[in-house]
Amino acid sequence: MRTQVAIVGAGPAGLLLGQLLHTAGIDNVIVERQNSAYVLGRIRAGVLEQTTLDLLDAAGVGHRAHAEGLPHDGIELLFEGRRHRIDLHALSGGKRVMVYGQTEVTRDLMEAREAAGLLTLYESSDVSLHGIDGTRPEVHFSRNGKREVLQCDFIAGCDGYHGISRQSVPEAALRTFERVYPFGWLGVLTDTPPVCDELIYANTPRGFALCSMRSKTRSRYYLQVPSEAKVDDWSDDAFWSELRLRLDPEARERLVTGPSIEKSIAPLRSFVAEPMRFGRLFLAGDAAHIVPPTGAKGLNLAASDVGFLFDAFTDHYRETSAAGIDHYSQRCLKRVWRAERFSWWFTSLMHRFPETGAFGQKIQEAELGYLVESRAASTSLAENYVGLPTGGPVRSTG
Repeated sequence: MRTQVAIVGAGPAGLLLGQLLHTAGIDNVIVERQNSAYVLGRIRAGVLEQTTLDLLDAAGVGHRAHAEGLPHDGIELLFEGRRHRIDLHALSGGKRVMVYGQTEVTRDLMEAREAAGLLTLYESSDVSLHGIDGTRPEVHFSRNGKREVLQCDFIAGCDGYHGISRQSVPEAALRTFERVYPFGWLGVLTDTPPVCDELIYANTPRGFALCSMRSKTRSRYYLQVPSEAKVDDWSDDAFWSELRLRLDPEARERLVTGPSIEKSIAPLRSFVAEPMRFGRLFLAGDAAHIVPPTGAKGLNLAASDVGFLFDAFTDHYRETSAAGIDHYSQRCLKRVWRAERFSWWFTSLMHRFPETGAFGQKIQEAELGYLVESRAASTSLAENYVGLPTGGPVRSTG
């Protein structure tokens, strides 16, 4: 079996890259360890930057996001018992974000790929990468009881933090940077109307809370919990009781509770591996970097990686230029580290850290006060939240 670009991982990054390459006439095959139902069932982020929407449009799959997504022009910060609105739209020169679940993005991309008749090899086990430092890389895997080989020109590693792609890079060729946070997010998905039309980020003496949503009838709520917490320790009633204690009186009054349809705890970490290219292997998304979810950057960073990688491959195949390939890692990492900085800062600002004590709490309160009273500080938050520039538009496929 042979293709031009082998994509490892059928999450949103791999699917988006595959669809973009298809629009440019570049052949690609996706190799995925799980089945399609498992991939589609993963509950993840739901806030999209404009650059991500632009990529979905370029791939021909943005229509449902525009029709069903919820445009957001602001967020609310809750501290010392009061809410303060950050006007993202006004402060960022007219930009906004879109609330549209990652599950729906994945569904749209899956359906488009199937409609185009493109090959996705689900349930591929024992995946290994070979020849990535040469000119004829290969992806080896087992499927339906048979060992198979996919020959290609390039490999895009879109298989996440625990995937085989980053593990295939020689240890001496990779530098990693990591910060593990001493808490996680307990998340609940519920078919109840959101407590507010915009996201509420809460800094309280009991810990952080986030009130988010996926639609006008489906809500997503989070609580900061200790890193050793277990989902089984939290009944629905216990979750709602604790969330109420972290909200202001108006939000508490408006909160509609109901049975959870999904409940999980996500650990928080900051992680970067560099460079993001080794020979013919290119890392994208969680395979190369992880951000705490506070700044809503995970999916958006993965999408920007894909945009840079798409540019690199179209440079190679259409213009026989190596410029995009040679500068891929540099272009990505510039944006990655700025998003890492923002996500670290916002996480540090909104969460209670066990080691900082009363002094740390007072510093947070002072910075939050400055943030909402200073237009310059609010502008910095808004510019980062809606998404910093990628350094250039996605290449037209027309």
